[in-house]
Amino acid sequence: MSTALYRRYRPETFADVIGQEHVTEPLSQALRTGRVSHAYLFSGPRGCGKTTSARILARCLNCEQGPTDNPCGECTSCVGLARGGPGTVDVIEIDAASHGGVDDARDLREKASFGPAVSRYKIYIIDEAHMVTSAGFNALLKVVEEPPPHVKFVFATTEPEKVIGTIRSRTHHYPFRLVPPVRLQDYLGELCQREQVQVAKGVLPLVVRAGGGSVRDSLSVLDQLIAGSSDDGITYERAVSLLGYTDSALLDAVVDAFAAGDGATVFRVVDRVIESGHEPRRFVEDLLERLRDLVVISAVPEGAGAILRGTPEDQLDRMRDQAARYGAAELSRAADVVNTGLTELTGATAPRLQLELLCARVLLPAADGAAGYGARLDRIERRLSVAAPAPVPAAAAPDRGAPASPVMPTHHAQPVAAAPEAEPASEPEPEPTQEQPPEPAPEQSPGPPARPTTPPAPAPTPGALDVEAIRHAWPDVATRLFSMKKVTFMMVKDAQVLAFDGRRVTLGIASEGAAANFRAGAHGEFVRQALIDVLALDAQVEAVHGDTVPSRPGAQATAPSAPAPARPPADESGEPAGWGRAPAPAAPSSERPAQQAAAPPAGERPAPSSERPQRSDATPPQRPAPSDAREAGARPPREAPSPPAAPAAPIPPRVAPQDDHPSVDDDDADDSDLVGRPVVERLLGGVVIDESDG
Repeated sequence: MSTALYRRYRPETFADVIGQEHVTEPLSQALRTGRVSHAYLFSGPRGCGKTTSARILARCLNCEQGPTDNPCGECTSCVGLARGGPGTVDVIEIDAASHGGVDDARDLREKASFGPAVSRYKIYIIDEAHMVTSAGFNALLKVVEEPPPHVKFVFATTEPEKVIGTIRSRTHHYPFRLVPPVRLQDYLGELCQREQVQVAKGVLPLVVRAGGGSVRDSLSVLDQLIAGSSDDGITYERAVSLLGYTDSALLDAVVDAFAAGDGATVFRVVDRVIESGHEPRRFVEDLLERLRDLVVISAVPEGAGAILRGTPEDQLDRMRDQAARYGAAELSRAADVVNTGLTELTGATAPRLQLELLCARVLLPAADGAAGYGARLDRIERRLSVAAPAPVPAAAAPDRGAPASPVMPTHHAQPVAAAPEAEPASEPEPEPTQEQPPEPAPEQSPGPPARPTTPPAPAPTPGALDVEAIRHAWPDVATRLFSMKKVTFMMVKDAQVLAFDGRRVTLGIASEGAAANFRAGAHGEFVRQALIDVLALDAQVEAVHGDTVPSRPGAQATAPSAPAPARPPADESGEPAGWGRAPAPAAPSSERPAQQAAAPPAGERPAPSSERPQRSDATPPQRPAPSDAREAGARPPREAPSPPAAPAAPIPPRVAPQDDHPSVDDDDADDSDLVGRPVVERLLGGVVIDESDG
């Protein structure tokens, strides 16, 4: 039978005590100068060296060459108090847990009056001193206050506050502390070398963590692992299973799933934890420690190895990758949520339920307080940073070279005034950015105009999102909808993002009735606002039944529904000059004559190339922006156009002015039941600032 490690390696001098230099050095100095007190109080956590230090102090005081801070180890007292020694009759250890009554105190007081048998001092070591009753302390008070010259008292306790003040005030109090993990890990490594035991990487940090800074507890855990080790030594898998810690692979899986918002993987890991017999509270503790490590790595990416000592390099690399997928605010919030859940798990009757709810709260995008807003901002910035910018088409590059800010509405007449000056300029191709199909003939014809098969898409901007990015963030969008409109959330919580063309997001809803209800109400506006809040994406939203994008009617199919004059001549930017929801007839003479010159009525359009006014290169800043042209085409009174060839499409939801792009299937104001102000606000997307009869 082997002796326990904590007994075989118990310190015999103050120099052998690790992590308690703040206690051992003053005691050694007092022994060297001969200023030893008659009573000491050693306090601190269990297993940190209180009783061992009391025995070393007694050995130093009763050494034949002492009192000295370095016992000889050869005299009777030193041999009796050495590691594994029988002890001496003049050093009395009393367990106050079973001898703390008033009768025991009186017996001690009577025996203390007798001198030591063979040693210099009679030393009483009272362990668990906080267990002494108040009456027992009162009985000891007199002998502790004025002991005989040959008597020394050493009280050892884990709860010094329970020792009555009259006793504490008559002692020298030395608080012991837990040993730092780095120091304890190095000490355990030395012991393993002495025991000739091979230890795998990552095992000693688990032992130190299990010991909690207590040397005795850590040695007991290490002794248990050594006893159960094979010829290959102590393996990491054996240590994890024996100590009950969570495997790092499970922690990696759940942390990666949290970063990706993958709820399915998270709950699969929870199921594995429960089914494998792990304690949920221990799993949450391990998860909280991992999040703490990620916070450290995020704050100190290069110097994390110096802080997380004992962590294998490959695990540090994995944690660096995990920290890169989080933001600082998101990591901090996740750690706060897990810490709160760990407190709630204490005494829980349904720990699995509490664990699953905790994971659901971590997955839920935060929306409360500064930490929540910071976490959401981290997610948005991370998604926008990884979205690859689409290449700008070569044909659209010159077209998008116009000033970024639109021309103010007060400059409507400037392009018209510049048009006569540009007439002498004859350029074979004044509009290099227009598509190859020519402009439709100026005469109104019942056939469809020759236009591109698809409407020109706006030029992509750097950091634009694609359909995959929207699908990835759809759980966050649905959660945002839950706080905005629960009915809309119930419709789209299981919807699929089918397509995104830069201006319109198409959702696939499994229920045909839910898809119809979505299109009938204003649910698209709520989804659009949620996209703005979560992804900073402003796009129209439509819903279809099923998981297949229906073939949308192209420009050629929808062109017959609108008369040819509905598209005024295009300017150099590729957008129609003065476009609106319907063709704009000639305005009265009292309203903006310059606009008449810029956009002639439907029957009087000039020829596309020769008769149309040409703008010189010197006047691009005066070119009206699409928003101004739309505004100019919307304000003049309308003449009744010819009835469309096909029924008008349903009234679209209201969109913001900056997103209101022309489309071949836009509604005609005359085909709707709206008049006056609703036409401007609902159909044209405008904002009425003032109304005047003049």
